[in-house]
Parts: sequence; structure tokens; C-alpha cells
Amino acid sequence: MAGQNTKGTQGQQIDSLFVSSIPPVLDEKRSDEWLNDLSKAATADDLRKFCSLIADDDAAGDFFRGVMDLSPFLRSALLRCPAIAARLFENGLDATVTEEILAIETFGDNDELTEKAFGAALRRHKLNAHIAIAIADIAAGGAAEVSVEHLTRLAETVLQVTARYLCRDLAGQGFLSPADPEKPEADSGLIILGMGKLGGRELNFSSDIDLIIFFEPEARGVTRREGLAEAVVKQVRRMVRLLSDRTADGYVFRTDLRLRPDPGATPLAIPVAAGLQYYESRGQNWERAAMIKARAVAGDIDAGLAFLKELRPFVWRRYLDFAAIADIRAIKRQIASHKGGTEIVVAGHNVKLGRGGIREVEFFVQTQQLIAGGRVEDLRGRSTTAMLRELASHGWIAEQIRDELIADYWFLRDVEHAIQMIADEQTHSLPRDDEELARVVHLLGFDSRESFSERFLATLGRVDTHFAALFAEDSDEEGDLADHLVFTGDQDDPGTLERLSELGFKRPADISRIVRAWHTGRYRALRATSARQMLTTIQPNLFRALAASGRPDETLMYLDEMLAGLPAGLPLFSVLSGNPQILSLLTTILATAPRMATTIAKRPHVFDGLVDRDRLALVPNRESLAERLDPFLAQSRDHEDRLDRLRIFAVEQRFMISARLLTGAIDATEAGECFTTLADLLMARTLDAVRDVFVEKHGEVPGGRVAILGMGRLGSHEMSAGSDLDIIFLYDHAEGAAQSDGQRPLDAPTWFTRLSQRLVAAVSAPTAEGVLYEMDLRLRPSGNQGPLATSLKAFRSYQQTGAAIWEKMALSRGRVVYGDNGMADEIDAIIKHSLDGVGEPSTVREEAGRMRLRISEAKPPQSPFDVKLASGGLIDLEFIAQIAKLTKSLDSYSFSIVGTRPILAALSPTYVSNAERDALVGAYDLMTMLLQILRICLDRDFDPQTAPQGFVELLCRRTDAPDLGVLGSQLQEARTAVRMIFDRLTGIHREDETGGSVSSPS
Repeated sequence: MAGQNTKGTQGQQIDSLFVSSIPPVLDEKRSDEWLNDLSKAATADDLRKFCSLIADDDAAGDFFRGVMDLSPFLRSALLRCPAIAARLFENGLDATVTEEILAIETFGDNDELTEKAFGAALRRHKLNAHIAIAIADIAAGGAAEVSVEHLTRLAETVLQVTARYLCRDLAGQGFLSPADPEKPEADSGLIILGMGKLGGRELNFSSDIDLIIFFEPEARGVTRREGLAEAVVKQVRRMVRLLSDRTADGYVFRTDLRLRPDPGATPLAIPVAAGLQYYESRGQNWERAAMIKARAVAGDIDAGLAFLKELRPFVWRRYLDFAAIADIRAIKRQIASHKGGTEIVVAGHNVKLGRGGIREVEFFVQTQQLIAGGRVEDLRGRSTTAMLRELASHGWIAEQIRDELIADYWFLRDVEHAIQMIADEQTHSLPRDDEELARVVHLLGFDSRESFSERFLATLGRVDTHFAALFAEDSDEEGDLADHLVFTGDQDDPGTLERLSELGFKRPADISRIVRAWHTGRYRALRATSARQMLTTIQPNLFRALAASGRPDETLMYLDEMLAGLPAGLPLFSVLSGNPQILSLLTTILATAPRMATTIAKRPHVFDGLVDRDRLALVPNRESLAERLDPFLAQSRDHEDRLDRLRIFAVEQRFMISARLLTGAIDATEAGECFTTLADLLMARTLDAVRDVFVEKHGEVPGGRVAILGMGRLGSHEMSAGSDLDIIFLYDHAEGAAQSDGQRPLDAPTWFTRLSQRLVAAVSAPTAEGVLYEMDLRLRPSGNQGPLATSLKAFRSYQQTGAAIWEKMALSRGRVVYGDNGMADEIDAIIKHSLDGVGEPSTVREEAGRMRLRISEAKPPQSPFDVKLASGGLIDLEFIAQIAKLTKSLDSYSFSIVGTRPILAALSPTYVSNAERDALVGAYDLMTMLLQILRICLDRDFDPQTAPQGFVELLCRRTDAPDLGVLGSQLQEARTAVRMIFDRLTGIHREDETGGSVSSPS
């Protein structure tokens, strides 16, 4: 019966091929036919002794009948090449495998073989050894402990010969000059590390070989370093093709290089220095576990040993911190929830990954090695069973557990081999089909499924019990879904994918891939071990916040962009760890405000301002902004750097104002004030910077003075995040001053025009940090036709004699943003005089109505949420306020009132009724909030059907509406009221041109 023999007995049986286990057949007639075909094939190859054996020895005949009936792979191989079985029975396993290994080494020394011939020879001799190992294993009733050693010897030889073949080519290209031309790999610097079961000398029958490949450019045999990296990668790719490609001769070994550092971003072969730097700074705990089994198997063995010696401090830490223990627990949860399933069953059970499987035994050992190996050198071995014995000898586990796990491990390896011997497929799951399952059961020498199931289930149960005892407290903690997300390792954890789906993620596999990349330290912000440890700490809260955002996939993608741009992650993660409100704010912004999220992604430094909650709550004034801006500007290297710094500051402060509005720290009107105050300061500092440089070259105009007259929303303190700047650039100079006094003098008008041009360029030209503001100077007296700069004298004359009513309406919002030596007072006087002479109120109202109709024709609204252009929208409200100011229809008229809302709130009862006034103010507040939120959050027109759900919820929350449908109705009512009042005041008649209704997104 399988699994009952001791190691020594198994070894004797498998090497001498004494048939102790005859697998039962599934079909007697079919098996007789197969045996007859084998006899014919042996006769054709003149294998008389073997023919006599299978004809005369009942045990041998029955054995081959069973093998060929149960394993299509072995049947095909034996019928094609019966000589390998004959040699096996005559010489024993060890001699047969050694003979094939010597054959591989011999043709590997032939430097005249073509690649095709080399690959064919590898496949032929590997297959011979493979068949011999399988037959001997089955004959012993399962002898995995011996088979894995032979399979490992075979793989090592293949790799060594292949490495020699490739290094010979590198030498021919001039990259190597080996001391021994017969062994060019010996001092080549090419390091081939065997990982996993290859490293532990535990390869299974159809195993991949896991490799990590490094190269040392400073190796003794390297003679040309330029182009070496590309040449080595090319040779590694060639090696993978040589070993893995299926040809008419089959394949050699499937080769997997995904255990290398950050496989998604690194080449197939990595320089030694880069590898060491990665492990020292970015290596994860699962990589420490993987490196336990790392072994130099081919290439420059001495260089490989030196590399692994350098790596010991990474693998074997004397002390483990909390984050390392937490990560090890996460690896355990990953194994416990892997695709092998959560139930212990027979049919369909994954022997490797399922509960109670091989992986649990391996992790049982490796976990304790990670914890104790830093202090106990005896626990640093690669063999699973040898380390079980060491754990027991050092008191880490009981002797009974040692004995049970060793026996159970080799039994499970036997089962794994039987599964793979049927068709030479890399599978670890028992078949679900009864007949296919019977093949496995019989190959193991069991007479019945029942007897196998009893042994198999008992084995799984024992292993699972011992595995569950690791960090036993984990099993009692249900916790939150987000607490059990695992992103360690190089593959997706199926349990994590399920949990991500339950948290609301639509693309869990993509999300898992992105987060696993974070943990590899691929981004600069995550290269420090401390940053990744802190990320692990905040991860549960982070995913809870992402799930709460309503759009977790989009939100995480913006977060990924943000992390990609961060120079360092630890400060941010530390803040998020101690401030769940900040974490919530971050995810709120990422989920609800794509425009702000893009800003964070492109300029992550803007988020720094949110860390200080007191600063976030503070409404900035000009003095507080200047206190932050001026020292920052003082560090400028030159004029261009100063302009960049102005832009950096603008982005940060606009972001801060936006965040205050989103969180409710300020309302829409206050946001308009803040955006405007910021623009005032930035315009002043930009003009100062431009003027300093300009004066150095052209000097000053005697008595020269300049002023910036803010118009539109800049003038009325109503700017939004996306507002441009409407300005009129005014100047004055001493009577008779003809030109400037610099080295390159300019006549006075040209001097001021050039200065205004420089100002426009400094503000609106894109630099590395973007654009400060878009500018609009079309409201100057000459419009687009004349110079950018207007003299104070010309401005006064125009306002007294030439300004139309619409220009006076625009001027009613005018405000001096910057002015030299009393210019502000002079400009104010000009504006006041101009507004005092507008003529009859009826004429003003009629002209305003006609102008509004022209705007409607030229710029129709794009949607019901176009609160600016829609009939009854903000333009109507602004016009109502401007008409009232020009006609002095206010309770208490003051020339200095420029804001739309304060004017609406002060409307005279003779102009509108109290109810109408309240309706206008309410409409203004609603529409201004909508405008501010839309400008802050979206980088495109608002479409209720496609807008992020988080944004829709934010919009409703900030306007006190239960849902978008109600908000749309409130907006419609407000617009209707405004339109009716405006049309009555101006004598025009309009239908609501926006037409359709507002609907909630489906």
C-alpha cells in the first residue's frame, strides 16, 4: 500500500526497481492490448531480455499493464521508446538517471551543436530520465522522497549545460573572456538561482522551475560591459525558449522568472547591485520567505554564493517588528484562502494549495524559519523535512508533530506525482471524474477509492490542524472585510479578489495588481521599508474609506496616480494613520472631484496643506496668504523660477479653497471671496516681478504709474476655481515725459504697452508648472483693436463721453486690484462719475434686456445645469444687480458695493418686492454653490447620467437636496422666478430655452 514504506526501503526499491506495487487496471481487455503493443515495440527494437521479462514475469507484466492503462503519458512514451524501461529494469534508477545526465553533459560540451540540435538533445535525454523516474516511483508504490532528488539533479544539469551554451555565445560576441574556455560560465558573473522546490531539491514530476537571474558586470570573466545588460537579457530569453517551448520532441522544463524583484517592471536578468539594493530597501516578507530556498544552481556558482551571502541580512533578521509579523499573518491568510478551496474533500481537492495541502506544510516551516532563523542558524536550511526535524530539535514543535508532518508531507507529494504522471500536466488537483480519480488512486497502489480517501482525508485534517495553530488568534477574528485583504506575493489572492468585489470594486484583479505593485516599492514614495510598513498598517482603513466613496475603482486609480507622483510616502501615510478624518477627506476628494483628483495626481504636494486641520478650517485673507507666498518667492533663483513658484502657490491655494468648500468649512460666496483674494495677491506679485525685470532693461518713465482694474468676477469678488481674469491695464506719467530712462529707452506709450504685454505673458503663458490664469482684456475702451495699456486720461475721456450702457454695466463691477500712488482713488472717481451719468432708468433696463437676448442667441445654455448661461441663471442675476446699481435702485446706495449678492440683498422695494428680493438672493446662493462645486470638481460639462456617483451625492449634500431630481426641480423653480423678474424689469419675453427636465442618473 502506498505511503507505508520507510525512506530506506523506498530508496532500495526504487533504485533496484523491485516491483512492490502493482497498480490495478481500469480495463482488463484494454490493458492486455497495451501490453501486447509494448511487446511489439520492444521486439522491433531488439530488446529480447525486456520482452522475456514482461512475457514471463507476471509481476512485471501486470505492472506495465497497469502503468499503460492508467497513464496516457507514460503509455505513449513507452511505446515510442521501450528501451528506457529495459535499461531501468537492468540497471536501476540511479544508474539510468546518471547515464542520461552524463549524456546531457557530454553533448553540452559540443560547441558545434546548432540551437535546434541542442534543444532536441535536451528534450530527448530529459524525457528518458523523466520516464525512468516515473516508472520507478510507481513501482515503489510512491517514492516522492527519492524522485524529487533525481528530478532536481536532472534540472540542475539541464540548467548548467544551458548556461554553458549561452556563455559560450556571449564569449563569442566579445562580452566574456573565460579563464577556462571549456567552462565559460565559471567566471561569467551569470547567476542562476533556483527557487522554490528547485532550490529546496524538492521538484515535483511536472514542476515548473522557478528561477531568478542576476549578472555581475564586474565579474572576472567580463571583458565588455557596454551592451552587456541587453546581451544577457537576450540570452536569458533564449534560455527560456530553449527549455519551455514545445516542439516535436516535447519540452524540457517550463520556466518561471516571476519571483524576481518587481517582475512587472524589471528585465529578465538584473544586475547584482540593483538586486541587492532592491532587497535591502524594498524587499517584502514574502520575498524573504521565497529566498529561504534560493540556491545557486547554474552559471557562475561562486558569484551566486557571494550574492546569497550578501543577502543573508535581508532573509535572516535577528528581530522581527510588528509589521513583519502582520505581513507573515497576511501570507498565512492568503494560503488559507487560496484557490484550493476552503473545504477538505477528495474529488477536486488541490493537493498543493487546498486546505491541509503541501503549501501549508511548507509555510508551517518557513514561517517559523523567518521568525527564529535570524537567531538560530540551524533553522536556515532549504529542505522542508530537514527543517521540521530542526524545529523539533530546537523545541519549536513537538516530536509527534514533526513525525506526522514529515509522513504527511511525503504522502501528499506522492499524490501530487500520481496526478501529474497521468498526462505530464502541471496540475495539483485531484480529478472530479470518477474514472480519472481512479487512475490516481491506482497509480498510488490503492485498491479502492475508499481506502485512499480515508488516508487522504486523515492527512489533510492533521496538516490543517497544525497549520491553523500558527497565529491561532487569527482564526477567531472575523473582523471587517478590509482587514483580510492580502496583497503579498506575486499572484492575486483569490480570497482577496472576492473581498474586493464585496467591497464594491468592479475590477478586483486590476485593483489587486495595482496594490501589489505598491508593495513592491515600484514608486519612489514606497521604496522605503518604513513607508510600505505604514501602508500595510493603514490598509484596512484605506479600503474601508475607498469602499465608502461609492466609486472605489476610480478613487483608487486617482490614488495610484497620486502615489506615483509623491516624492516620499511615509509622511503622508503617517498622517493618514493618525487622522481618519484626513483619510476620509482624501478619498472624498478622489471620489467626488475628478478635477481636484487630477490636481493631486499631477502635483501631490498640494495635499500637504490638508494635513493641518487648523489651516484647513482657516478662511485665508490677503495678509495670511502673503505671509506664506512671500518667503516662498524669496527663494526664487531667477525670474522664470519666480513665475513657476507663483503657479505652484496658486495651485496649492486653489486646491485648499476647494477643499474648504467641499468640507463645508466655507460657503460658495466665501469661496468666491477667497478665490478673488488669491487672484489679487498673485496679480500684484506677478506685476512686481515683471516690472522689476522690465525696469532693469528699459528704466522708468518719469512719474510713471500703473493700475490694474479688475472687471467681471474678479472685480465683484465672485471668482471660481476656473475663472479667468477680466482686467483693464491703466497707466499715467508725468506731464511731458517722452520716454523711459533706461539703457534701452522706450517712448512712454510703448513702455506701458510692452509692460502690459509682459504681464499678460507672465500670467497666461504656460510654463513647466502650467498657466497662472487665462486673461481677458476685451473690456478695455479700445476693445481688441487697440493697445493693451490705456492711459488714465484716455480712460477718463472715454467713460465721460463714449461708454455705452453695456460698458457702464460692466464697469459697475470694476474694482482696482493694483494701483500706484493714489491711482485707485482717481480711478474710483472716474467710475463713480461714469455711473452717475447713465441716463434714464428705463433706457438702462431696455438696453440690458436687448443685450441679454443677444447673449442668449450667441451662447445658448448647454444643459439644465448650465447655471451661468441658462435663462434665469447667473447672468440674469448679475444684470439685475448691475441695473439696480446704475439706476440706484437700492435701499442704501453705495458706489463701492460691487458684489452681486450684496446688491441683490439691498434691492429697493420700489425695484422688486421683498418676496422677489428673497427669491433672487436664494436663487443666487443655489446657483453660485452649483457653479462653484461644478468648477471645483469637474473638468467637463456636468452630465447627470455619467457623473461620478460620489460627485452627485456631494452636489446634493452641499445644496441640501435629498437627491438630484429634487435639486433639479429646485433649480428649475429658481430659474423661472429669476427669469420672470428679469423679463418684467427689462420688458423682454423669453421661454425657458433649456427645455427638458433634470433626471437622476440611472
